[in-house]
Amino acid sequence: MIEAGSAVASEGERQALRLISDAGLSAEICTYVRAVPLDIDYAADYGADSVHLVIPVSDLHIEKKLRKSRDEVFSMAMDAVTYAKDRGLIVELSGEDASRADPSYLKKVYSGGLERGADRLCFCDTVGLLTPERVAEIIPPLCLAPLSIHCHDDLGMAMANTMAALHYGASCAHVTVNGLGERAGNTPFEELVMALEILYDYRTGIGTTEIYPLSALVSRLTGVPLPTNKAIVGEMAFTHESGIHAHGVLKEPSTYEPVPPEKIGRKRRIMLGKHSGSASVEAALSELHYHPDEKQLKEILSRIKDLGDKGMRVTDTDLMAVAEAVMAIECTPVLRMKQFTVVSGSNVIPTASVTLLVKDEEITSASTGTGPVDAAMEALRKSVAAVADISLEEYHVDAIHGGTDALVDVTVRLSKDGKIITSRGARTDIIMASVEAVIAGMNRLLREENEDRSKNPG
Repeated sequence: MIEAGSAVASEGERQALRLISDAGLSAEICTYVRAVPLDIDYAADYGADSVHLVIPVSDLHIEKKLRKSRDEVFSMAMDAVTYAKDRGLIVELSGEDASRADPSYLKKVYSGGLERGADRLCFCDTVGLLTPERVAEIIPPLCLAPLSIHCHDDLGMAMANTMAALHYGASCAHVTVNGLGERAGNTPFEELVMALEILYDYRTGIGTTEIYPLSALVSRLTGVPLPTNKAIVGEMAFTHESGIHAHGVLKEPSTYEPVPPEKIGRKRRIMLGKHSGSASVEAALSELHYHPDEKQLKEILSRIKDLGDKGMRVTDTDLMAVAEAVMAIECTPVLRMKQFTVVSGSNVIPTASVTLLVKDEEITSASTGTGPVDAAMEALRKSVAAVADISLEEYHVDAIHGGTDALVDVTVRLSKDGKIITSRGARTDIIMASVEAVIAGMNRLLREENEDRSKNPG
């Protein structure tokens, strides 16, 4: 089931509901409604299959928010269920703030709704106050029909409470991609799916290899970045730096990975830094087609640890630069910057023009963007389009110190034909740092993969 917003919220929300309803998806399309005929009419008129009919059931909500009595709210709820059924909708009757409600009143609302044709029920832990122990007591007596559990994560308990509710009789869980939702959010879709699949050996029917691409898409479209250490989909979830962990995972991935990254559409990443050991550095070099001898490997490892001690993110391009310096490998860059210009300001569409020497051919491209950095990135991409299709997958900025003259460290992830590389640039000018990072990364991606990088030409 897909709950597609609230039809009463705005015209844009209604059009979105219509688009989703008409998309031919193999899912029941639902929308949130209050016990108000207009809400229900919008749901029916814009193509919803079902409604998530939310009724405040705690005295706090009934008295302070609605300023009504229990009997008045009960009557409103029953009328709404009847009206929604008359409009041909599947009804999920939901108790808002159910975890603070009088259980006897909540059960009365549920029973009355079922008598009037409600198809299923929902228990809402609206402000995240449940515990698994409380779930064990309160959920079983309420399973009068298929029961959904809807948890918020205000105290970090949404996932645990959802799992407990499913164990004690709930048959459906309300989840959101990346845990998005009011305040601290809701139970994360990706975490629940993988917990059921891995910990309980329960086949959800979800195409798990699409989980990470979906998560990344939602993060990009909503503008809500993923926490670095987010379970399953965070940047660090399958990243190993510690020498002990990296050494183990290179020999046998399950030593330090409870979930194979490929299962959710991800790849393992060995991050280099001060905790790295020779095995992880050698593996990273091998992947980049560098094959140093034992003495060279020792020196490369020492320099990588020095970079890590300075608090720097060690990217692929850093490693390649260090390796080439130690191994005395000379490489001619494919791309050279000749000039770039960026125009931005109030009442001006950010525009960038870039002139590159691409394999000694001068190419000038211009582009607009949502901001000056975006415009510059797009202009760069256009300039190399004739040579290769390179995509910017991630963009990260750190200020090295405070102040308006702060040194900015930009890290980017670029991809070409499935190959991904990280690169960095550091300047006081964020646009220049971004351009520097992207050009360095593009040069590395455009290098011939089969070139011999194992011999010292000296």
